[in-house]
This record gives sequence, structure tokens and C-alpha cells, in this order.
Amino acid sequence: MKSSNGVRRQSRLWLAAAALTVLAACGGGTAQIEPFAPTRIISFGDEASLITSDGKKYTTNGLNATTLVRDCTVNPIWVQSLASVFGLAFPQCNPNPLNAITPTGLMYATAGGQVADVKLKIDQHFAVSGFNPKDLVTIMVGANDVLEVYKRFPAQSEASVTEEVRARGRLLAAQINRIANAGGRVIISTLPDMGLTPYAIQQKAANIDTDRAALLSRLTVEFNVAMRLDIINDGRLIGLVLLDETIQAAVRFPGNFNLVNATEAACLATVAIQDCTSATLVTGASADTWLWASDTLLSAKGQALLASLAQTRAQNNPF
Repeated sequence: MKSSNGVRRQSRLWLAAAALTVLAACGGGTAQIEPFAPTRIISFGDEASLITSDGKKYTTNGLNATTLVRDCTVNPIWVQSLASVFGLAFPQCNPNPLNAITPTGLMYATAGGQVADVKLKIDQHFAVSGFNPKDLVTIMVGANDVLEVYKRFPAQSEASVTEEVRARGRLLAAQINRIANAGGRVIISTLPDMGLTPYAIQQKAANIDTDRAALLSRLTVEFNVAMRLDIINDGRLIGLVLLDETIQAAVRFPGNFNLVNATEAACLATVAIQDCTSATLVTGASADTWLWASDTLLSAKGQALLASLAQTRAQNNPF
């Protein structure tokens, strides 16, 4: 009769042999993990993710260094930067039209878009196409929802407007899950803290009934939390980007993010945001060192911060 030590030793030998057999069958001694290589990028959301048909963006648009003409490849927004990591592009701004790059990006983001608009755009996409594991889908929406609902206060109570933003966050989660369940790989960003925008600072100064900036922050939190609680949390289909936390850190410690100004809008108020360029900024402003382009929209620097987060998540998520 074998001793218990002998049985354990023999068991370990059997397990080791079995492991070597599996490795041999795989053709080598290391596991092979196929990196995520999407063939299409599909963007849903509001103006923060939008490139118009003539290449304009709702941020500090860049100019060609030589011609000083607006150039859509300069100061890319986050979805452009994310696409470029995978060699993809949107037809609204193709950086290499002469290099046989066929832009496969689909732009569903809309100016002023809200969660309900994203649902309609997803419905439209399903009517003509679907999603597959090679689709990288980006979604960031809800800022316009929060701003719209906020304006109902104080005619409606804080409890009432809070429940409304929660409902919209849950509706967004349902749309994200629709895409994930259909096979798409989703990068979803939380909203930036709307209580830290130049608009919120102005609202706080103009109203004495309550701290309006704090209220906008609370509404942002409620929206983001409601969305996060309801999305599929298997770590594989959906990659979450925490823009809210990054903006909070950037406003609190601007120097750590090479920011000079994190509280004011860089673009002239007399210029439509989609027409704002580095030549139409307020005195002393810079697209590279100011966080906000308008009262509520990120500058090129803010977009770059979001792009970095999204790129890291897309490349490291086990899609």
C-alpha cells in the first residue's frame, strides 16, 4: 500500500505530464492570446464624439502649421485617437486618403445628442446592419441630459430631477448591453463632472438658492452610477473609462496634467464651438493647456486626456 506522500507525489507527476501534453498540443510552451484587432469603429453619443461631414469638431479645432487652414487631423477628438491606434479612420476625417486606407468608421454621434437619441441611432444601425466581435463601439452621452434635467430645478425638486437622471442612466446601460449582447465590443466613458465645468461655476455665482455647481456634480454622479450598476459586468464585452475621476483630478491638481487653466472656456463666446480654432481663443488661452473649450465641452487637451484613457482600456481589455 502506497503512503499518502507517495500518492501525492505520483499525482503531481500525472498533472505535470498532462500539462506538458496540453502545451505540446498548442504548439509551444507559452499561451497564445490574440490581441484585439477591430476592423470597424462605430461612434455613438453627443457632440463630444462628433466629426461633422466637413471635418469640424466641437472643441478647439486645429490649424495646419503651414497653411493656417483648419485641419481635422490636428487636435483629434478621442474617437479619432482611439481609431488611429488600430489603424482605423472615419470618412469625415481620413488622415491617409492616398495610402489605400479605406475608412470603415461609422459616425452616429449628433450635436446636442441625448440618451434617447443614442437609442434611436442604435435602432437605425440594427435596421441595416449588426455588431460583431471585430466592431469597436464607442459611447459617451448624457451631458446634455444632465443639463436639460438640471434646468427643471427649482420648479422640480432635487429628488425629482435626480430620479430622472437615474432613469436616463439606466436607459443608457440598456443600450450598451444591447450592443454587447449583439457581439460588439464597447468602450463606454462616464460623463465628466458637470459640476466642474465653466457653466457650473457661472450657475453657482448667479444663483443663491443652493450651490448649483454641487447640484450638477450630484446629478452627474447619479447618472454615472445608474449606468454603471446596470451594464454587463463580465470584464470582457465592455470596457469602462472613468473620465469623471480624471476630470476631478485635473481640476484639483492641474499642474499634474500640464494644465494652466481648468475653470474657464478657451474659445471666444462669440464663435460657434464647431468653428473654434486655435486662432479664435480668448486672450492667453491655449488648446494644449486649458481644460475646457466651451462652457461645457472639453478642449483639445481634455479630449487628449479622454483619448489616453480610452486607448489604454481598449488595448488592455480582454475583448
